[in-house]
Amino acid sequence: MAENKIFAGPRIRSIRHGLSLTQTAMAEGLGISPSYLNLIERNQRPLTVQLLLRLSETYKVDLADLRGSEDKILGELKALFSDPLLSGEIAGDQELAEIAEAAPNAAKGILKLYRAYREQQNRLTDLSTLLAQEGRTTSVAETRLPIDEVHEIFESRPNFYAAIDTAAEAFHGELQIDAGEDATTALKAWLRKERDVTVRVLPVHRMPNYRRRFDRHSRRLFLSERLSHADRLREIALQAVTLKFAEVIDAEWKTFTFSTDEARRLARFELLRYAAHALLMPYGAFQKTAVREAYDIDVLAARFQVSFEQAANRLTTLQRQGAPGLPFFMLEIDNAGNHFRRAGARGFPAQRFGGECPKLPVHAAFAQPGHIIVEGAVTPEGTEFLLLARTLEGLQTGFEERPRRTAILIGCDIGYKDETVYGRQLETGRPRPDKARAEREPSEGDRTGDDTSHLLKIGPACRLCERQACLARAEPPLARPSGFDEMVTGLSAFDFQ
Repeated sequence: MAENKIFAGPRIRSIRHGLSLTQTAMAEGLGISPSYLNLIERNQRPLTVQLLLRLSETYKVDLADLRGSEDKILGELKALFSDPLLSGEIAGDQELAEIAEAAPNAAKGILKLYRAYREQQNRLTDLSTLLAQEGRTTSVAETRLPIDEVHEIFESRPNFYAAIDTAAEAFHGELQIDAGEDATTALKAWLRKERDVTVRVLPVHRMPNYRRRFDRHSRRLFLSERLSHADRLREIALQAVTLKFAEVIDAEWKTFTFSTDEARRLARFELLRYAAHALLMPYGAFQKTAVREAYDIDVLAARFQVSFEQAANRLTTLQRQGAPGLPFFMLEIDNAGNHFRRAGARGFPAQRFGGECPKLPVHAAFAQPGHIIVEGAVTPEGTEFLLLARTLEGLQTGFEERPRRTAILIGCDIGYKDETVYGRQLETGRPRPDKARAEREPSEGDRTGDDTSHLLKIGPACRLCERQACLARAEPPLARPSGFDEMVTGLSAFDFQ
């Protein structure tokens, strides 16, 4: 009977090193010559069943160890070489598999170096943020994926595009959609009459991988039945603005400077989404309604037949000269804490607000689906914010599916609280000033004596926050030495001096 043969030289060498044996000593224990063991370790001779049994009996080696951890190493190597810094260096997975098989220890060393590199990049980024807060700008070179580049640029600039809003308002007027009327019928009619495009909703089994697809040849727009009514309307509006005033969007798009074609495509899609929202919620009408209704997002969503997320997103765009709204900002996360969208009427306030604190109400929102949580918050520097958070519904799913659920955080400076329905209900802990006091110049005590004990104490991120005894701290602060003491244990899991 033919013997089963296994080539596992690097793993045998690793086991021998772990036992602190020379080739001569291990060969003697296995009953083979040192030269034969050398050939085995170089994968020039196989491990027979008899040798496997001798390894198990003589050195108490678990035969499962001989299978090694190539699959895990291979997966980590794939992630490493997908980094933009190294993309294109390896032709395919076969070469990575050969590295993991032939030189697992070298592969582990490469992975250790890469983890150290990423940690240093994170620390440099954190230090850059700290210096920027002190008014000293730095430039930290870091490789980025195209989506990261797009997010960084969109988050750093005001979320308002005047030319797109003007074109969207004109298009909305052309459609003659009455207030409170569902825009779906008007948009479908325009697409059919002006562009010979029909809209169809397809079941999941006909469209398992897409939410929207436009067939240029048959002139049909297909939408997934997974989409809610508001999301279907947005996809129809997105197709309509693409066909109606693509040149306006392209003109705005060309003002950006991106390093790759993929980044440019992603940026154009972001502007198309903006245009779709601008069409469904035309600036003038939306801004007036928002002010009149004290920025009640549920009321706005019902009035314009959109979702809570779409109305909240639109609030961050109200910065037209002469008719501005409040300078809201927003971020969206999933229930694992991943941040994937941030925007603001004046750019996302990353330096003042941060957005990485685990105490933010957006994390608590997942425990109360559909409920709006309103809180006042204060940073270590004393900047105060009005915050509200709510979960979002997302796509419709089947019984066996587990989609990613998200929550949205909307915020603004707390000085605007009395202009919003949310801030008026917020307990501030301060007496409302009488008219006489409001009309006089505030004294020094009035300006600096405000009590913030009632506000939620937040920080920009654990690595940048130096609040003592924070029960939610997930990482030690970057600029402080650890304060672990065998005689004293603090409330935080990461004490520091």
